[in-house]
Amino acid sequence: MTQPHEWDEVTWRNLVNQVRAGRNLKPAAWPGGARCAVALSFDSDHETNELRDGGLSPARLSWGEFGARRGIPRIRAALDRHGYKASFFVPAVSGLLHPEEQRELTQDGHEIGLHGWIHEVNSRLDAATERDLMFRASDTIAQITGVRPVGMRTPSWDYSPHTLSIARELGLLYDSSLFADDDPYEIVADGEPTGIVELPVEWIRDDAVYFMMNRFGAQRPYTPPEAVLDIFTREFEGAYAEGGLFLLTMHPHVIGYRSRMFILEELLARIAAKGDCWVATHADVARHCARAAEMKGKT
Repeated sequence: MTQPHEWDEVTWRNLVNQVRAGRNLKPAAWPGGARCAVALSFDSDHETNELRDGGLSPARLSWGEFGARRGIPRIRAALDRHGYKASFFVPAVSGLLHPEEQRELTQDGHEIGLHGWIHEVNSRLDAATERDLMFRASDTIAQITGVRPVGMRTPSWDYSPHTLSIARELGLLYDSSLFADDDPYEIVADGEPTGIVELPVEWIRDDAVYFMMNRFGAQRPYTPPEAVLDIFTREFEGAYAEGGLFLLTMHPHVIGYRSRMFILEELLARIAAKGDCWVATHADVARHCARAAEMKGKT
């Protein structure tokens, strides 16, 4: 097998061009004359973090259960205080373990998005297996909630060579797993526009990277909650100044503790205090960006 430094230009260009950022889809205006858009998301992994790895630890499973028992109710209460709607990305197995949670969130106007079957590492799967799990996950979430998911976030924020084609086959409106921009853009596959809206993520706008620990190693949480709030606030203020999108990812089993919930609560208060932010689900943001791009193309 050749080494990367031995690849010819065709090889490395083809690898780079498999999945690429296309046209910027940041609209000229957000609904209601809002200065910026805010898309809040919660990855409801719950017990699947342990199940995915074949783990047998009741203690680790109980950590996931905390996300459902305490994290979700606290998050819902914080959102309800402001009337904000959010997106919850749910592995199908989490949905089956906690079906009422998904139904209640849907009934309240929140979005349930795809997040794999059992939080599998999709980039390690063959094409047939990845497709089967993604289609089964979509069917399962639709059966639980009565609403077919229109967007996905891959379980590990990663793509295999087959992920995008499966998303296109599913007819998804958007993805939220890639990193090429701060603002929405269209995904391009091998130079071809796909029509799929990308709502980009970033690890610095994710709570888990600051608070996760390795219980058997030396890795321990090192970032004080106040510092995480400062990082998230700076990201929000930057999006507000640029009139762009502020997309935040949190996990119920990570943020849902008494000493951390103030991060979300303070951030929501700052967003509300601006008075001109459009807080919407990922699906609604993607729809608005797609419609705005379509209208621009007709003018």
